[in-house]
Amino acid sequence: MSIGNLIVIAFFSLVGLAAFSYGKKNGEVRPMLLGAALMAYGYFVSNAWISLLVGVALTALIFVRV
Repeated sequence: MSIGNLIVIAFFSLVGLAAFSYGKKNGEVRPMLLGAALMAYGYFVSNAWISLLVGVALTALIFVRV
């Protein structure tokens, strides 16, 4: 793991924690699941660029209403 990957994972884990907390507080399942995914995906991705793309995609899904 590179330092860039660790920084990306730490940033998106904080975003995931905020989304999870928001979802739990408001009783919304979608932000909770996406927040948990943001906190966990870093364990499975070792490339910084792929990690960045996955983090951006999951974060965008929090804000886009389907």
